[in-house]
Amino acid sequence: MAKFEVKLPKMGESVAEATITSWLKHVGERVELDEAIVEIATDKVDSEVPSEVEGTLVEILFEPDAVVKVGETIAIIETLESGESTSVETISEIKSEAISSEIENEVNETIASSSIEKVSASGKFYSPLVRNIAETEGISMEQLESIIGTGKDKRVTKNDILAYLESNKTDAKISKKEVVEAQVEQPKVEKNKVVKSTAPISVNGADEIIEMSRMGKLVAHHMVQSVQTSAHVQSFIEVDVTNIVKWRDKVKDQFFAREGEKITFTPIFMHAVAKAIKEFPMINISVDGDNKIIKRKAINLGMAAALADGNLIVPVIKNADQLNLVGMTKAVNDLANRARNGKLNPDDIKGGTYTVTNVGSFGSVFGTPIINQPQVAILALGAVRKVPAVIETSEGDFIGIRHKMFISHSYDHRVVNGALGGMFIKSIKENLEAWDVNAEY
Repeated sequence: MAKFEVKLPKMGESVAEATITSWLKHVGERVELDEAIVEIATDKVDSEVPSEVEGTLVEILFEPDAVVKVGETIAIIETLESGESTSVETISEIKSEAISSEIENEVNETIASSSIEKVSASGKFYSPLVRNIAETEGISMEQLESIIGTGKDKRVTKNDILAYLESNKTDAKISKKEVVEAQVEQPKVEKNKVVKSTAPISVNGADEIIEMSRMGKLVAHHMVQSVQTSAHVQSFIEVDVTNIVKWRDKVKDQFFAREGEKITFTPIFMHAVAKAIKEFPMINISVDGDNKIIKRKAINLGMAAALADGNLIVPVIKNADQLNLVGMTKAVNDLANRARNGKLNPDDIKGGTYTVTNVGSFGSVFGTPIINQPQVAILALGAVRKVPAVIETSEGDFIGIRHKMFISHSYDHRVVNGALGGMFIKSIKENLEAWDVNAEY
């Protein structure tokens, strides 16, 4: 017999940890190659971890709601050495030993956590990690039960209890005078940290209190962190896309018949963005600390997509500059469909170097998007509208109906100056406006 360590896989450049949400296999059960054994969640995606070997699950090292670092061992699978075979008696023996070990661990945990029970009087479950933090910090069961959990079945997670502790520490430092001042002042930013207003929020019987989802909280934290990290500045430009609209209307049926894909404006715009990044590679960078710039070789375009619950996720089109329009269309449609249906894999959301978001899909003319760290820029596509416009001809100027849109470019002014930010979107504009209405695809 040999023991194989199941480790938490790497799920993205900026993802350092994940939460165990539920185990799909129990100790003593048989595990097949590539069979999912555990469900995990990050601030970007929920997914399953498949087994790299076949064998018997003999040990689970983390309970649900535990927060685990990438690369940590989360379970042990016992596999057969070459030439070995497993009888029914052997499997039964392994299972019995594993179950006995699990019971022993439960007993030890119960003894070790005498002041904070695993299950409270109200029936709430608390993981060993949460109970250990509660004991160390002197949190009573009454206080623990008052914490609103964001984990599966509203369980209290490590992040929930740490947030509760941080909130208590902040409240303890605020004097009566500071409380009065906080009620009339706007939130302040001091040393890259947001000091929240302590003004009370009144709630009456007609109001509904809605708990933020786990992903919603993590996305909110990510957005606040981005604003605190990068000096956001925006540039806007209007683009005449009349030729693109005419071209798409002309070829869309033929395109679908030949390729089996519906062509929208999104892949056309993404194709133009990839081309502009090749022209201006210093948009495709990240900042490392205070004095280093990482220039990315690959052009991996993130594509913000809305989920059914209203949150956003950013799947990534890898090596987007190497795709023709047909390839870009298939990549966009595939990622958008799998995002809507919750079928994205961890690999689908990692490695992005530049992000595009389509605010026009909700009717917005333009927006000021927040940079997706550790990138340094993000582009927002506004709605395509019919507008009256001045048309210049050799015979003079005329007023005509044109299809136009705004594109908004948010960029990190620490490393991207206004000239580069402006030239980048001007290049996109020129590429789109030069579209040949008779072009082949």
